[in-house]
Amino acid sequence: MPGMDGPTTLARLRALPEIAAVPAVFMPAKVQPQEVRRYRDPGSLDVISKPFEPMTISATVRGIWDSRHG
Repeated sequence: MPGMDGPTTLARLRALPEIAAVPAVFMPAKVQPQEVRRYRDPGSLDVISKPFEPMTISATVRGIWDSRHG
């Protein structure tokens, strides 16, 4: 993304009260295990690394949601 990366964008969106609570999941092209915290710090639910399996992405997202909202 030109100008801002994903975590910075989400941090700025979290400052807007009307959308501060909207759930977010990052899907970066490449992510190292030590970078996951950087993506979660601004309030994302989780990180799904690419490549991912298109046939199971909905189940993956559902699993992330369920693990956070029981």
